[in-house]
Amino acid sequence: MARGRTRGPSPLPERAARLWRTLGAAFVLLVFVPPLLLLVSGSLTEPGLPPSPTPQLVPEPLSTTGYERALDLGGLLRASLNSVLVAVVAVPLSVLVAALAGFALARIAPRTTAVVVAASLVALMVPATALLVPRFAIFRLLGLTDTLVPLIAPAMLGTSPLYVLVYYLAFRALPADLYDACLVEDLSPLRTWWRFALPLVRPVTAGLTALTFVLTWSNFLDPLVYVYDRDLFTLPLALRSLSLLDPTNFPVFLAGAVIATVPALVVFALAQRRFLHHDDRSED
Repeated sequence: MARGRTRGPSPLPERAARLWRTLGAAFVLLVFVPPLLLLVSGSLTEPGLPPSPTPQLVPEPLSTTGYERALDLGGLLRASLNSVLVAVVAVPLSVLVAALAGFALARIAPRTTAVVVAASLVALMVPATALLVPRFAIFRLLGLTDTLVPLIAPAMLGTSPLYVLVYYLAFRALPADLYDACLVEDLSPLRTWWRFALPLVRPVTAGLTALTFVLTWSNFLDPLVYVYDRDLFTLPLALRSLSLLDPTNFPVFLAGAVIATVPALVVFALAQRRFLHHDDRSED
């Protein structure tokens, strides 16, 4: 009589997941790497020369003068410090508030949750430009215009209802037994959130952190409305001043764009590493 054989899980889903990840990475490289290469090569062109009729991957001659002039003319160093200050305060605060609000939504009564989720969806449909006038009136009444406070204040509300809804779905997807076990251990909701729920949604935190950083780092409209002092300019406003240079100095603007792009790429690389690390642990 033949012995029965125990079969493990089929490797097909795992292979399909790896194939989709490989195709996704190839698509991202194909779409984003060529423009980035042209951006870097353009920033290494000697300023003052007539623009080339065709893009050059390796300009002749290579020059870093564009970076030196970008730092001098555009005040990119001070603008970078202002942008870093805003991001360092706004990004963690926004993620923290969104995570707390999303966890609260996942644990309160279903009827209350339905009302809050519906209100959040309605808020998402309101254009951001429609809120500029009332927000400007409030900040002006409080005497906070021409400061960096209006750029950080939205983080106290989680920046966007979308972040709260994403965390709500993530916490709701956790097993109910986890919350029941925490209740048996007489853990407070805050300790349950910090010690058990939040570590289990680290990929969500990594993704929202990267998204919040990029949106905060590239925010142009809010600084344009609230900031007037050149010493308080953020990077998008500084780049706007460089964009007004004549075409022969276009490498200066491209050099500034490279300086502004590098931090966003680093953050996305770190977030992607978190995703891959999480996938590897899941497969193990």
